[in-house]
Amino acid sequence: MVEILFKEESYKIIGACFEVHNILGHGFKEAVYKDALEFEFARLNIPFVRERPFTITYKEQKLKHFFVADFVVDDGIILEVKIGNYIGDPYIKQTLNYLKASGLKLGLVINFGKPSIEYQRVVF
Repeated sequence: MVEILFKEESYKIIGACFEVHNILGHGFKEAVYKDALEFEFARLNIPFVRERPFTITYKEQKLKHFFVADFVVDDGIILEVKIGNYIGDPYIKQTLNYLKASGLKLGLVINFGKPSIEYQRVVF
């Protein structure tokens, strides 16, 4: 049997995203959804860090380039907020980069850009 990583935590995060989408709908910039999610996470007592940077180390040296995840939730899940037409390969690859740089195992890509919210779990 396959174990689902962060099952309960993911359910709460996705629930908060649905709540935001139900109230705001689609059509706003990403920043608006991030602000609303920040409010929902605080209201639901879900621990999070917004715009968390991750550095990359090469031969014990930090590289100049770094990644900034939209949210790290519950100290273990990267949440990426998108407003595209669909969740495409570039969003998945971006999330995989963040997971690799962070050492975390689970990412959620949430797309608020359509009349119906869509999401995808990304496991590294």
